[in-house]
Amino acid sequence: MEPVLFYGVPGGCSLASIIALEWLGQPYKLCRIEMLEQPWPPTFTRFNPRMKTPALRLGGGGASLTESAAILQHIGGRGIKQGLGFRQGTLEFDRLAEMLSYLTTDFFAAFAPLWKSYEGQGLSEERKQQMRADGLALVRHEFGHVERMLGERSWLLGGEAPTVADAYLFAVSRWADYHQLFDTQALFPAIHRHAERVRNSPAGRFALEIEEGRNVRGGGAFRGHVTLDELAGRLVA
Repeated sequence: MEPVLFYGVPGGCSLASIIALEWLGQPYKLCRIEMLEQPWPPTFTRFNPRMKTPALRLGGGGASLTESAAILQHIGGRGIKQGLGFRQGTLEFDRLAEMLSYLTTDFFAAFAPLWKSYEGQGLSEERKQQMRADGLALVRHEFGHVERMLGERSWLLGGEAPTVADAYLFAVSRWADYHQLFDTQALFPAIHRHAERVRNSPAGRFALEIEEGRNVRGGGAFRGHVTLDELAGRLVA
């Protein structure tokens, strides 16, 4: 069976893995997880006991990978010819690992106060406003760091083609617009250019339409959706 990516909606960072799989161009399926529907289906624990997305059920034996950095490195390793990743033991491999580590930790974590403020459970209005201010400061700091790294480059690592890290940067950086933090185009033009480049690519458009629940075909590698119940039944069998 083809690999199956479990992706969360709305607005999950797992969008990056969908984009990367489209860039890869090898057969895969998707399983949609509605993150706002609580509690999540208990069946999902068979694929990720921590109940987070993304998760990737590998083809063949059916083992699962979790954590965006590991999933994207896996996709990158399958897409060396396309420039999505690099051969282990090279400096380029290490630079990609370094970039993914940064993006999935400091860059991702900068948004944590904003999400907590947005959820707002048991928080006073004053506390929510303070958390939003804290999040804004953190995001501006990390955006400044990425802006300097990008400079005039088209892609994060400076090559002529995107790597899996570019998919993740796009998936998470769009949260600044969601939280209406600032005018990204005015303050961080390199990040804005990068986002538009990914957003307007065939893979970017496909992933965003999938996230919105539209019935789209992609570049040909996508083999459709599968439900958790269908997957669980195959595990039992």
